[in-house]
Amino acid sequence: MNKRLEWALIAAIVVGTMVGAASAKAASSELAMLADVTNMNVGRVTTPPVGYVEFCEANPHECGRGNQRGGKIALGEPDLAQLKSVNDTVNERVQPMTDMDHYGVVERWAYPDDGFGDCEDYVLAKRRALIALGWPAETLLITVVRDKNGDGHSVLTVATDHGDLVLDNQQPGVMPWYETGYRFVKRQAQGNPDEWVSLGDVRAPVTVGRN
Repeated sequence: MNKRLEWALIAAIVVGTMVGAASAKAASSELAMLADVTNMNVGRVTTPPVGYVEFCEANPHECGRGNQRGGKIALGEPDLAQLKSVNDTVNERVQPMTDMDHYGVVERWAYPDDGFGDCEDYVLAKRRALIALGWPAETLLITVVRDKNGDGHSVLTVATDHGDLVLDNQQPGVMPWYETGYRFVKRQAQGNPDEWVSLGDVRAPVTVGRN
């Protein structure tokens, strides 16, 4: 892992967040629009993606350590501005590249510290940055979906008291989960990140890496 690139990315996010916080008032109407957003219905425990398992084997310090109870962010205007800043910064600074082109393998989850990655790498970078900014890990859930073409894809779900919000590299902005147009398959369990739970679509993709 290139630590210089890792912290350069986080520093850029922090700077962008400070700028975004100055205009947090602009998020007021957007926050009001999220008042009726719901949280997803969570199903039974299911198998984690193979890429996640391999990522944890290679990076054990990045996994586990859940609080065993979950929780939701009490979302305020500065928080929404911060989510947007992190989402925009990672999307702008990471260029899409498939795992086959990047690493010569079909599936590999990794931090995009060289500036390239596919969907789950964007998710890992956003999750890491938000945790570095003080967001509770149990509210930041790696989520597997089927995109609008029916292909496997990963997004970051943020559990808030204004419902579940999604940070995505295929679509701009931060949006309620049900406005993405995706079919939600499974995600990390709140309070236990190494356990995954079903979200209703039993046709879970074997691999999830796309640009």
